[in-house]
Amino acid sequence: MKYTVKEGNYRDMGATVLGKTSVVFTFCGEKEDICYVVLVDRGTKESVKIPVPDEYCMGSLRSITVEISGPEQYLYEYEINGKSFLDPYARAIVGREIWNDGKRADCDYKVYGAIVAEVSGMNKDDYCPEIPRSKMVMYKLHVRGFSMDGGSSRRLAGTFGAVEERLDYLKDLGVTTVELMPIYEFEEMPVPKPKEMPEYLTWEKKESDLIKPEQDELPENAKINFWGYEPGNYFAVKASYAKQPQKAAQEFKHLVEAMHSRGMECVMEMYFPQTENHNLILDALRYWVRRFRVDGFHLLGGNLPMTAIMQDTLLSRTKIFYMDFDATVIDPEKKYKNLYVYKEEYQYPARKILNHINADMTEFINQQKKQGQQLGYINYISSNNGFTLADVFMYNDRHNEDNGENNADGDAWNFSNNYGVEGPTRRRYVSQIRQKQWRNAILMLFLAQGVPLVWSGDEIQNSQKGNNNAYCQDNPIGWVNWKKEKLHQKDVEFVKAVCTFRKEHTVLSQDAPFHFSDYKTLGFPDVSYHGENAWICGFDLGKMNLGMMYCGAYAKEEEDVYIAYNFYSAVSSLALPKLDKKKKWYLVIDSANDSNPVCGATLAKNQQMVALQPQSICVLVGK
Repeated sequence: MKYTVKEGNYRDMGATVLGKTSVVFTFCGEKEDICYVVLVDRGTKESVKIPVPDEYCMGSLRSITVEISGPEQYLYEYEINGKSFLDPYARAIVGREIWNDGKRADCDYKVYGAIVAEVSGMNKDDYCPEIPRSKMVMYKLHVRGFSMDGGSSRRLAGTFGAVEERLDYLKDLGVTTVELMPIYEFEEMPVPKPKEMPEYLTWEKKESDLIKPEQDELPENAKINFWGYEPGNYFAVKASYAKQPQKAAQEFKHLVEAMHSRGMECVMEMYFPQTENHNLILDALRYWVRRFRVDGFHLLGGNLPMTAIMQDTLLSRTKIFYMDFDATVIDPEKKYKNLYVYKEEYQYPARKILNHINADMTEFINQQKKQGQQLGYINYISSNNGFTLADVFMYNDRHNEDNGENNADGDAWNFSNNYGVEGPTRRRYVSQIRQKQWRNAILMLFLAQGVPLVWSGDEIQNSQKGNNNAYCQDNPIGWVNWKKEKLHQKDVEFVKAVCTFRKEHTVLSQDAPFHFSDYKTLGFPDVSYHGENAWICGFDLGKMNLGMMYCGAYAKEEEDVYIAYNFYSAVSSLALPKLDKKKKWYLVIDSANDSNPVCGATLAKNQQMVALQPQSICVLVGK
């Protein structure tokens, strides 16, 4: 193995191919450290340790240029002071090509970085859709969990290709923005009980937690953390999510381009531990935007460099989703609003009022009208962390026994209600109330002002058998059961219809907060509240019904929208405001109508009052 070495350029971290025979290796290493770049021939397995001279150091960076024939035929790692390190900036990883293949039991198992020439992420026909938040509908999925249990050809199950097969389905459903749980390289770490955690799972806290420990045999049938919320290789596409693992980057890029060609966005969920280097975080986000043109990031973790991310010019048109933002850092003059608050603050008020558990109408309505001038808000009632939407109305308690933690993991308090039977039932009454509550939840979510997010499979009432923490259920519990798709076709059609209604009535999803006054003198307030009498509505603690009228003229639309919420367990009535002489009220959606909840436009028999069945929502339009 012939090579020559000279000083590198310190410009780009990781292994950067220049020309046909040069590779620049730049990594963190103090001048006092003894550093080597270790190259391994892919074919012969021959390895060589290339010393990095002390003088090739700038700050805490070491950088060398290695001249070698056919650099891409080599794998690499770093050795610092006698310890081996996997490069946290590696653009591809070799050794994890097969999902959970049991190689951890092999003492010779080794993971390396691959030397790959970076291909430009720019494609003249590929443009980011930049969908306005008023038109966004999000759908969150796990690549493997979304595609393993039916609904995809076996050859593509668990891969990016399987997700691509479903894009037309998602587009037809009304989805504009697909959020992918971690798709960067991570180890499928075993998850035995904490007290049984073997020493080989201890990660030395250095070089971004990516030191590979020596490993012994795993327990047979050990569960794994298949969600990926752990330290990862943030510059490499997960090879086991590709049909051809060696082409993982190309397959993921093809998926992103397929989304863009349909006018859909791709958002990556990325978890960073608190100790992660801030420069690496920023470099990683820029890399995925530049290389793959992803449209946004849902960031998880504490101590993230949010000010730097918010002010980064390359990321200024990339959607950033996080728990909260420092308002003093937001530029009010910025043209493109790219910041979104993403946390659980919507799901609990919604669940509480649906299931009559510490219900608070004021809290719920505040969530329905929640919007920021500079910030968008993501609303969801279910997600991967907790019950599926169907399970919210099927289980009182969590059932995480299969996780192997004595049912002590996951949230203990879910504001759920089984309506008389824990789990599936043949009791018709119970099934009907659950079905109505599921429709109510979908309606509430899509009629709120913030961006609605659907957890994968909720449109077909997918169940996890009461498991509200399926992080280690790489099996039918944690997979979407697409075999139920035909059985729940009416549910899919209902979601499509509600989504279409939202998109056709943009007054519901205005970008700016409502004023609750007729500030444009258009004849009605932009939004108004109504009780048993029009224009009069109190908010006492026991109140469980409310009418909300949206004046369509504020969105330059002809139709007004009236949403009647009745969360009482009895029939109630709400007053309808009087429209001008040319308009009348028409009923378009009634969640209590089991056979035909989407009614079309049926002229309301009573133009002064709307009668509501117990625990139901009606939507009317004035036209």
